[in-house]
Amino acid sequence: MRAIRGLWRWRRNPLRRTTDLIEAWVALTGLLLILCVAPLVGALVGGAAQDALQRSVRAQRESRHQVTAFVVRELKRSPLNTDPEGVPAGNLRSRVLARWKAPDGSERRGSVLTALRDPHSGDRFRMWTDGQGRAAARPLDSSTATTHAALAGIGAALATAVLVEASRRIVVWRMVRRRYGRWEREWERAGPDWGRTGTGS
Repeated sequence: MRAIRGLWRWRRNPLRRTTDLIEAWVALTGLLLILCVAPLVGALVGGAAQDALQRSVRAQRESRHQVTAFVVRELKRSPLNTDPEGVPAGNLRSRVLARWKAPDGSERRGSVLTALRDPHSGDRFRMWTDGQGRAAARPLDSSTATTHAALAGIGAALATAVLVEASRRIVVWRMVRRRYGRWEREWERAGPDWGRTGTGS
């Protein structure tokens, strides 16, 4: 709105300088870019991220499987033993040495995180494996992918708006610097004779 008021104010003002009008047009152009281009960039980036993440969701669902695993023994407990994709951050897990069967029927062993609070040898739990039977993270879920895509779109829109506003400020700053430079040169010419009789001032 300030840009529109600025353009209206300088429309027929006798004190208007060319730089005033350019500054108002720069502000209006920046406002229009923020209102039109930033949301468009956000929608395009969000859409592209959504497509990529949903493809990843489908691929993970096809390649990962839940199997039943058995605790061999509990390993050293650590507060860092959390699965960022699996459970809320406050729900700490236990790290155990477990055994499970791969799709080809062979037995696998490895260190995995489990939701069991007090694991004992022989306890069973469900875990995710990849196509080769290796322990894998829980597949990304569709709603989480959509949330990530929306955040990417919002971030892209905000970054575009910040870039436009920064560009506008740089242009205006350069114009003001140039204006002050002209004033200083004019003052240097007129300053020494200011108010003297016969100098035309």
